[in-house]
Amino acid sequence: MRGDMAHIDSWIFDLDNTLYPAKADLFALIDVKMGEYIQGLLGCDAQVARETQKRYFMEHGTTLSGLMHHHGIEPHAYLDYVHDISMDRLEVDADLNAHIAALPGRRLIFTNGDAAYARRVLDRLGLGDTFELIHDVHACEYVPKPNPAGYATLCRVHDVDPTRAAFFEDMARNLKPAKAIGMTTIWVNNGSEAGNHDHHPDFIDFETDHLRPFLAAILGESA
Repeated sequence: MRGDMAHIDSWIFDLDNTLYPAKADLFALIDVKMGEYIQGLLGCDAQVARETQKRYFMEHGTTLSGLMHHHGIEPHAYLDYVHDISMDRLEVDADLNAHIAALPGRRLIFTNGDAAYARRVLDRLGLGDTFELIHDVHACEYVPKPNPAGYATLCRVHDVDPTRAAFFEDMARNLKPAKAIGMTTIWVNNGSEAGNHDHHPDFIDFETDHLRPFLAAILGESA
C-alpha cells in the first residue's frame, strides 16, 4: 500500500459516474424518465420539466429531494419509475474490478440512488459480490449528499471511523462533508455534469480522471 493510504480500512465509493465512466451516460436515460415523471406530475411541457429537474438537482442535491420538498411525492414509486432503464451501456472493467477487490479492509457504496438500482448497476459491472453494503437514499431518510447527515449516519450505523476511511466521488461538492469529518477524499473528475460545481481544493485530497490507474498506484500494481 502507498504510504499516504496505509491507514485506510474503509473504502467508500459513490456509484454513478464513479464506478463506471461518465461517458456511459446512464443519466441521459434517467433524465428522460425524470422528465416524463415531472411532466405527468405538473402537467407541463418537456422544457419546463427539464428546467425544474435541473433546478431541483442543484438546489436540493437530487431531483427527488426537490420533488419531495415542493410537491410531497412518494419516493419509492418515483425511484422505481426513473431507474427502470437498460444497463446495456455499462461494460465490465476486469482490471478495475480486481483493483477494487484487492483493497484491504471494507468496501462500501454511498449513493444518492436506491439500493435496488445500485445492485443492478453493480451486477452489470461484475461487482455484485465486491461490496459489503449499500448506504442509499432510503438509509439517509431522503436527505441526499452533500448534506452532512447522511455521512454521519453511514459512520454511526456501520461503525466506520471516518479518519480511516477514503471516499471516492465524481461530484466535487459531495466531498466537502466527507473531508470535514476526517475522511480522505478522492475526486473522480471524469466529466460528470456539474461535477466541478462548488469545487475547492481545500476539501479534495486527490484527483483522478479514472479509478483504475489511481487504485493501481495505491496498490503498487500496474494499471
